[in-house]
Order: sequence, then structure tokens, then C-alpha cells
Amino acid sequence: MTNQVAQQPAQRTIWNTPVKFQVNGEEVKLSGNTVMNYLVRGNGKVSEQEVVMFTNLCKFQKLNPFLNEAYLVKFGGQPASIIVSKEAFMKRAENHPKYKGLEAGIVVERNGELVDVEGAIKLKNDLLIGGWCKVYREDRKTPIVVRIALEEFSKGQATWKQMPLTMIRKSAIVNALREAFPETLGAMYTEDDADVNKSNDDFSIQAEIQQNANSETIDIVEEEMDETLPPNVQEADYEDIPQVEEVQESQNDGPGF
Repeated sequence: MTNQVAQQPAQRTIWNTPVKFQVNGEEVKLSGNTVMNYLVRGNGKVSEQEVVMFTNLCKFQKLNPFLNEAYLVKFGGQPASIIVSKEAFMKRAENHPKYKGLEAGIVVERNGELVDVEGAIKLKNDLLIGGWCKVYREDRKTPIVVRIALEEFSKGQATWKQMPLTMIRKSAIVNALREAFPETLGAMYTEDDADVNKSNDDFSIQAEIQQNANSETIDIVEEEMDETLPPNVQEADYEDIPQVEEVQESQNDGPGF
């Protein structure tokens, strides 16, 4: 009983008091309730631990979830996945002082040979095999090169069926950027390379996030604190939080984007 009473103030603080940080000169405010109500996809109940992990990732990696740069995916009792958009990867790369551009495309089988094709277009008889990307840094003599196989990344979802060339090229870019800038991108994953158990073909961030980002309608700093946890949240078991630790270590490794 004593432990339960002692934990209540901390729980109320997590869910009602926002963490504030700057992203591109704009203030972002994230509380547990905001994350739970606006930034979670799926039918699972997020835990306090998973909310803390997500909030810290956004804070340390300077991600604005209200611009679709990051969100949580949770289904059933599976661990939540923190998803980062490809656009967030690209923004980081563009702002890095050592970034000198990239080349990317698809790998096809043509006349019995593997051929790297720039872009996301192939001949009618080409067989799509995978994707490739080269990332250039001014402090490296050779580019960071990544080639990935379609069969390992395609999840058979609608987008992959309709646009396999575009999707495998996109995945190659994300993986190459992660290898080129491990100090800041190493702990971040998109929906295409994270281990996400999706029940739908695609995820889309609710339009209200873009319309009401950081507005008073979702700013819950002043709301009355409830004595109980929100009904949509399960208590955390306070196990190790490896993703948060990785983010914190990456922050100490050197300058970020």
C-alpha cells in the first residue's frame, strides 16, 4: 500500500506534465496523455515505459511528432515500436555539415546479371531484386554503400504491392543514412525496417494532429489531475529501456544534425 501511494504523484506527473524541447526553433510539448491520445497507432495499450521511451527519443533526437516525424505503434501485448519518418532522416542529413549528398536506386536482374539502376524505374522485362544507396560525406574518401534485398524488406502490404520500386529505394536510403550517421540515426527506425506487427496495410497520422499541433485543444498542462491512470494505459514493469539508453549515448558521441 505504501508503494502504491508513493508512486501516484510520479504517475500523475508523467501523464499531465509535458516535456518541452526545441525543434527547428519551435517549442514541442509532449506529455503522456498527449502521446497516448494523439501519437499512438494500433489497438494495444501503451505502458508508462513505452511513453517515456518515445518522449525521450523525440527530445534527444529533436523530432516533432506533430509534423509526422515520429509516432508509436502498439498492437495487443506486443512491445510498442517507435516509428520515424523518412523525411526526418532526410532533414537530418541535409542539415549535417559533413553530408555531401546521395545517390539511390533499384537493383534488377537483367539478362542474367544484377544491374544497379538509378531512380525507381525499370525495363518491362527487368526483375526487381532490391535497392541500393550511396551516401557521401566530406570526411570519407569513399561513399557509404548499402544494397538491400526486396524479399527481406517487402511486407506484402498494399503500398509495397503498388509501388515496390519506390518503397525498396526508400528503404535503401534510410539504411544507408543510418550507417553513414550512426551517432544520431542509429536508434531510429522507419515503418519499413522496424519490426511492426501491422493489422492494417498502412498507418496514417490523424489530420487533427497537423491541424491542432501544440494548440490549446491538446495542451493539457492545466487539466485537472486524475488519481488514476488513463483507462487506455497499462502500468509499466520498469524493465531496462535499451532504446532510450542508445539515444542518450548517441547524444554524447558527438554533434548531431
